Amino acid sequence: MTNTTKTSVLVTGGNKGLGLETARRLGELGWTVFLGSRDEDRGRAAADKLAADGVDVVMVPLDVTSDASVAAAVPLVRAHTDRLDVLVNNAGAPGRVVPPADATVDDIYPVYDTNVFGPIRVTHAFLPLLEAADNPRVVMVSSGGGSFSVVTDPEQPVSKMHELAYSTSKAALNMITVRYAQALPRIKFNAITPGETANHKFAATDMNNHTGALTVTEGTDVIVRLATIGPDGPTGTFSDRLGPVGW
Repeated sequence: MTNTTKTSVLVTGGNKGLGLETARRLGELGWTVFLGSRDEDRGRAAADKLAADGVDVVMVPLDVTSDASVAAAVPLVRAHTDRLDVLVNNAGAPGRVVPPADATVDDIYPVYDTNVFGPIRVTHAFLPLLEAADNPRVVMVSSGGGSFSVVTDPEQPVSKMHELAYSTSKAALNMITVRYAQALPRIKFNAITPGETANHKFAATDMNNHTGALTVTEGTDVIVRLATIGPDGPTGTFSDRLGPVGW
């Protein structure tokens, strides 16, 4: 049966961490949540937990590095809704911290496949459903590590993390966000970093071995804020839970 009334959201990498918390919080607003998960067993477990708490959730097998997986996800979502109001491109990969002098394409490509090509694959595939919504929004989960202003600030811890894969992939994602926003003005495209850049804080997740000072709920504050903006909301921006972040 096609849903024509409830707000719908697809969250990639939704089985844990920021993705799962985003799914939980948006589901508690009464939205239909499509929980994308590369690992189907973990995805089902996460969806079952949300459903037990009253969330209207559909688990979607979704590997953002696979053209076939992304293509197969579209009809699954279409079976439940005639539009997609919000897409949260959350799935990400940290890669290994390899010194730039030692880094090879083999080190960098898998990170780009998830963090850069993944959001492009998913956004492209779901554009028709997004365009069918009255107020479509896309939230790109980026990082302060992808900001030139942050990385070149010697007071920021990430300025001393010498690697090529993660930071450059998120810088690319930031530019992708801006270019989509410029080319598709009816859809709100915004990038976020799940932390407090000015306070040198980030959210504790598996990606950083839970070393962050912020909870996943605090880390998702900005995701939820940008996912719930109205038709007059911003587009082509980069922000954290405290406000705008310099590119």
